[in-house]
Amino acid sequence: MGWVLSPRQELILGKVVGEYLEAGSPVGSRVIAADPNIAFGPSTIRNELAQLEEHGLLAHPHTSAGRVPTDAGYRYFVDRLMPRREVSLELSLIRREVDEAMRATSETLSQVTNLLAIVSAPPIETATIRHVEVLLLQPQVLMVVVITSTGGVTKRVFTFDSPVDSGIVSWAAEYLNEQLVGLGLGGRMLVKRLNDHTLHHSERAILAKLSPAFTELAATAEQTLYMDGAARLLGEHRFQDVSQINSLMGMLEQRVTLLGALAAALAAPDVFVRIGAENELPQLQTLAMVAAGYGLPSRHLGAVSLVGPVRMDYGFAVSTVREAARQLSRFVSDVYDES
Repeated sequence: MGWVLSPRQELILGKVVGEYLEAGSPVGSRVIAADPNIAFGPSTIRNELAQLEEHGLLAHPHTSAGRVPTDAGYRYFVDRLMPRREVSLELSLIRREVDEAMRATSETLSQVTNLLAIVSAPPIETATIRHVEVLLLQPQVLMVVVITSTGGVTKRVFTFDSPVDSGIVSWAAEYLNEQLVGLGLGGRMLVKRLNDHTLHHSERAILAKLSPAFTELAATAEQTLYMDGAARLLGEHRFQDVSQINSLMGMLEQRVTLLGALAAALAAPDVFVRIGAENELPQLQTLAMVAAGYGLPSRHLGAVSLVGPVRMDYGFAVSTVREAARQLSRFVSDVYDES
């Protein structure tokens, strides 16, 4: 928007948005005039409502009704009129593994807002190795267990052509813990230590066999999404037809699509808000998304978001997402420091 409303127009727009968010029905001039904080009469209010409608900030559903905010009206309200609110949010993240913390965050956000909460976990390549186990399951079968700094546990089984000596198995476990613990899964140093040419050929041979448990872990892993509140979203939002429900539910099943929708939040300096048609995904263009990145001081590792109807309490949604992102950032900073 290249223009700014007058103080009176901003006051009236704010009243329309507030009344509509609370009641869900079009707001007329009489309702606004009845507000003791409004010092001008119905005729002035009607004129300003008409101007706001002409600017595309309000819509007139039918001739006998009042006005409702448009997507642009909500955007003006969020950008210029919405007061900053502080919320108290107890996520109880202390002493949790990362996956538990993400799940707790999505559940709590959904419960306190009655909206759909989506939280993306940090990519696995940002984690470091915390512990390695090499287990001899059968004479020719080994299992490698890798525990990461984020609490993730992966298991991979390797079959050999001949029985494996238990002594080399014990050596491999000791070497891998000594050399790999603290290294990032996507780091070059990890590959270098798995290919140490100063080792005996039998030691190099078993490391070469077991190395995919580490080198392929980041490449094959998919970033995890935690969601909660789909039923609340369907109950809150009045869909116009079944196809909208099917479209939205289909999107929720597509991890890549959702990660793409959250990608912009990772680059935003503060809370990221997209209202209705501002969303690039067609499935979200009847909804609103409020999201924020969380992570380390140097970069974001994931996003926390709320999806709901365009008619939502933006002040509460923005404040809740901001606080959740702050607490998650503090949590993952502690986790990565421990590694």
